[in-house]
Amino acid sequence: MLSKVLIANRGEIALRILRACKELGIATVAVYSEADREQPYLALADQTVCIGPPAAGKSYLNMTAILSAASITGAEAIHPGYGFLSENAEFAGQVEEAGITFIGPRAETIRLMGDKISAKKAMHAAGVPCIPDSGGALPESADECTTIAAHLGYPVIIKAALGGGGRGMRVVYRPENLTEEISLTRKEAKLAFADDTLYMEKYLEHPRHIEYQVLGDGQGHAIHLGERDCSMQRRNQKMVEESPAPHLPEEQRRQMGKIVADACVRIGYRGAGTFEFLYENNGFHFIEMNTRLQVEHPVTEFVTGVDLVRWQLLIASGSLLTLDQSMIRQQGHAVECRINAEDPHTFFPCPGRVARFHCPGGPGVRVDSYLDNDCQVPPQYDSLVAKVITYGHDRKSALARMQTALEEMHIEGIKTNIPLQQRILNDPGYLKGGMDIHYLEDMLKI
Repeated sequence: MLSKVLIANRGEIALRILRACKELGIATVAVYSEADREQPYLALADQTVCIGPPAAGKSYLNMTAILSAASITGAEAIHPGYGFLSENAEFAGQVEEAGITFIGPRAETIRLMGDKISAKKAMHAAGVPCIPDSGGALPESADECTTIAAHLGYPVIIKAALGGGGRGMRVVYRPENLTEEISLTRKEAKLAFADDTLYMEKYLEHPRHIEYQVLGDGQGHAIHLGERDCSMQRRNQKMVEESPAPHLPEEQRRQMGKIVADACVRIGYRGAGTFEFLYENNGFHFIEMNTRLQVEHPVTEFVTGVDLVRWQLLIASGSLLTLDQSMIRQQGHAVECRINAEDPHTFFPCPGRVARFHCPGGPGVRVDSYLDNDCQVPPQYDSLVAKVITYGHDRKSALARMQTALEEMHIEGIKTNIPLQQRILNDPGYLKGGMDIHYLEDMLKI
């Protein structure tokens, strides 16, 4: 077992990892920026190290500072959480070169799956269904791009090969707009990802977003832990997630689970990961693999009883995956609402000091949050401040518990999107289940 882990992240995910380490008897090092100096969760770590000023580029994205902190404190491993450096192949490689264990996939796996073009080629080879695409990087020639789009059929979507988080994507509905949209996407990709490589896919107009959680030990064993529906999105950012996905045929659910688990074995996947699909007309279409822990992992933990962070730590310690696929059962239903520090109407970020924080509770209620009374929400980072997760024996009971939990939750001093989440939970379409990824934005226009 690892003896000391450095947590290269902040907020609720840093606290989540701290707790898992404590349960396994692993000492912890929590790093923080100057903006997070007073965060209450830091008191739970065995050691803390300031790694820089508030700007993420000079702290949580500063590879040298993080590696130095690990060296100074004698940390054996680094857990990157999600976001920041969690899917940075260069960072994972530097960690391993320093003789420290990276709690996640190998650098070459992150690199393979981080490039959307190479990822799709690998998934094609593994038998994972993919959206019809350009078959590689888009050429510079406008005529060749026009030919590719005509073959795929409009509408098409232009994507940055190294894109993510909803950036570097443009939908094109008419041939006369193609060249300009490609040019704009190249510029955006260059600015955001320092690489203007693009590819093109057939655009699915009314898909759902279904993803599969996987675990692999990198030694020939891998399983899936069922799927999540993440279709409630605004500007490609997930708002509400649930497991299992409503109205998904059972046979298809099992079939896709086997396909992704087999793909993990094929690529020698190590750790936790997520296969993301668009689901339309009863068909799955691979879009990307996230080679890290997901924000929405708690809903999977609720319905399977599997502690994903614990298994990340065990696998990083060299343990084989002792869970067999026959041991995994999705029981009941779980829902997660993301609570952001933002205006529920304008969506502008609303950082500041939390005067009072009241956390909901009761059977089947879990809250992952770094907030406390008199706690600061810095303006430099993502606006996520809490995740409310509820569990019930079926979807109806899980949603009822969520409605109660949101009524109980009070965050004073800053604005949050709790009113928006309550609106979603009372929407007839959402309650019905199975809505597509555009449903929430259409709902917000009313």
